[in-house]
Amino acid sequence: MRLAPPLVAVVLLVLAGAGQLHAQDAQAVDIGTPADQPADGTPASSPTVDALEQKRDQTRAELEELSKTLSLSGDKAKSIGEAIAALDKSSASIRQALIESAARRKQLEATIRKSENRMAELRVRQDGIRASLHERRGVLAEVLAALQRMGRNPPPALLVTPEDALGSVRSAILLGAVVPGMRAEAERLMTDLQSLSDLERDAAAEKDKAAGAMSASLEEDRRMDLLLAENDKQSRQSAAELDAERRRSEELASRATSLQGLIQSLEGEISSVRDAMAQARQEEERRKQLTAEQREKAEQLAEGGVPDKNRIAPAYPFASLKQKLTYPVEGDVLRAYGDPDGTGHPAKGVTLASGPGAVVTAPADGLVVFAGAFRSYGQMIILNAGDGYHLVLTGMEKVNVRQGKFVFAGEPIAVMGEKRVASATALALETDRPTLYIEFRKDGTPVDSKPWWSTKETGRARNDS
Repeated sequence: MRLAPPLVAVVLLVLAGAGQLHAQDAQAVDIGTPADQPADGTPASSPTVDALEQKRDQTRAELEELSKTLSLSGDKAKSIGEAIAALDKSSASIRQALIESAARRKQLEATIRKSENRMAELRVRQDGIRASLHERRGVLAEVLAALQRMGRNPPPALLVTPEDALGSVRSAILLGAVVPGMRAEAERLMTDLQSLSDLERDAAAEKDKAAGAMSASLEEDRRMDLLLAENDKQSRQSAAELDAERRRSEELASRATSLQGLIQSLEGEISSVRDAMAQARQEEERRKQLTAEQREKAEQLAEGGVPDKNRIAPAYPFASLKQKLTYPVEGDVLRAYGDPDGTGHPAKGVTLASGPGAVVTAPADGLVVFAGAFRSYGQMIILNAGDGYHLVLTGMEKVNVRQGKFVFAGEPIAVMGEKRVASATALALETDRPTLYIEFRKDGTPVDSKPWWSTKETGRARNDS
């Protein structure tokens, strides 16, 4: 028997491609599992990590460009201004509004970061499906061509001649063996195309979500700027006094040979810092004089999240805040305490990579001992958190507090820049994102801050330093 041309093509296709199709079935991309990650949950390979990091960088750049096209409408700016004007102008009310504004802004930054990561993951999976389709393009083309030829030249009718009938039966037997394979390949193709369409739709939705969060963040930026301006008006020091202290601090910073030396000189020679520390010590002594019942009542009130809004000393002993502090900025851990710091020494603090212009909040109640530039650290803020603890933050672009001021946990104190600031604490970091360095010191000695953070680390941004 001589087979019809379409059947010859189909049989040759199956014989030539069966092994290849069978081998590729194991590589099919499932919408529920990244194309580059095994279904059993084992860690992805290094090329996959590199691909994801590359997509994150591309997505981040895309969102940064998008943010530049957004602006706050005149009506919205006016509405925010009127709301601030109607606010109670007491110091406690302004600072509480600042803390709430900073919390909303950090939540928006977290939303943008999650959308950024989600978009990167979706695009890696899109690339996986496209690569799979590209690898199978030859087989898919032959399947489609064979189906097309069969449609144009169908097998002969059964009731014509015995020879044709015998040929039709044999053709039907061969088709019964061949068509299921073609059908499986066609269904797999449709599944991949549908998955690709779904991923593109999800990526577009995430981009819209990020754009909405960026617009809301613009509004929060405006609100915070107005609140900070109102907060500055609460200062009891004259401009001349502030300027004199700033110059004195700069002089001490230029003479200090170490961070600990700077802290000691500031706490001993800057009047606003010295006076505030004296008041804080008096407040601590007053608390020690409380009866057990009064102390328990105060602790219950503080634990309920309602500490004294006019406090001039930390609401809680710093040593009791372990696993209760949140990171000052929304971001990814690049380097932890004890990791190589790029100079052959272990890092004395933790380094976070943030988004451009991210808000920095006080991790705990504390007195601002220093706020300004110090040697190769760049812009620095030092908080005296009591109990002999100092919190050091560097890498910001703009500082929004002055020394001698007591700040509350969650209060905005600085803003990150657009790019990473070159500094001694940012050596050998494989990123151009803004980075915040945080160091905890106990009686002048750096200590690991990890026990204090409530944030659960889900992984670090890639850094091979």
